[in-house]
Amino acid sequence: MSGPPIRYVPYYRVSTLKQGQSGLGLEAQQAAVHAFVTEPAQLLPAYVEVESGKKNQRPQLLAAITEARRVGATLLIAKLDRLSRNAGFIFALRDSGVEFQCCDMSDANTLTVGLFAVLAQHERETISKRTKDALQAKKARGAVLGTPANLTMAVIAHSRAIRTQNAQQHQANRQAARLASLFSAQGHTLQQIAQELNEAGYRTRRGKLFFPMSVQRLLKRTSGAT
Repeated sequence: MSGPPIRYVPYYRVSTLKQGQSGLGLEAQQAAVHAFVTEPAQLLPAYVEVESGKKNQRPQLLAAITEARRVGATLLIAKLDRLSRNAGFIFALRDSGVEFQCCDMSDANTLTVGLFAVLAQHERETISKRTKDALQAKKARGAVLGTPANLTMAVIAHSRAIRTQNAQQHQANRQAARLASLFSAQGHTLQQIAQELNEAGYRTRRGKLFFPMSVQRLLKRTSGAT
C-alpha cells in the first residue's frame, strides 16, 4: 500500500512590488509549480515574498517553513535561485529539518543543492567584482561617476539589451555545464551525461543534441573558466 500523497507548500518570490502586482515573474513560477504538481489537492496555500535576492530577511519564507513543518508538508520552490543567491542561507534552509523541492531540479539532493548554492553565490560575487572593477577603470580614465550625464538613456538601453542577450544565450548553457560537472564528479560517463542533458531538454550552443564529444568540450570549457 502506498502512503498518503505528498502535500506541498508553494513559495514564490518576486524582486519588486510591481512584479508582485502585475504577475510578471510570479505567473511563471506558478506555472512551474502547477506543472510539477498536477493534482491541485496536493497544493496548500502559497506564500509570496517581495524581496531582493541579495537579502535574507524573508518573513514569508519563514512562515512557509513553519507551516510546512506544522502539517508535515514539503516546501516547493519553482527555481532554486528564487530562494537566495547566498550559499549560507540555502544551507541553513537545508538543515532546518523541512523537506523542500525545486521544480527545476526535481532529482536534487542535499549534495547537488549545496553545490548549486555555492555556484550561484560565486556567480553573484563574480558579477559584483566585475562591476566594481569596471567602475574603477572608468574613474581612472577621468570619468565622473554617479552623475545623470553618465546615465543616458542610450547607455541604459544598450546595457539592458546586452544583459538580455547574454542571459538568453548563456543561461541554459551554464546550467548544462553545471549539471555536466556534477554528473562527472559522481562518476557518470560522457555518454551517460549526454543522455541526462538531452532528456532534461538541454541543447548545445548551436541547438544540437549532446553527444560524448560535445559533453567533453562542455566540461573543458567549464574547467577552463574556473
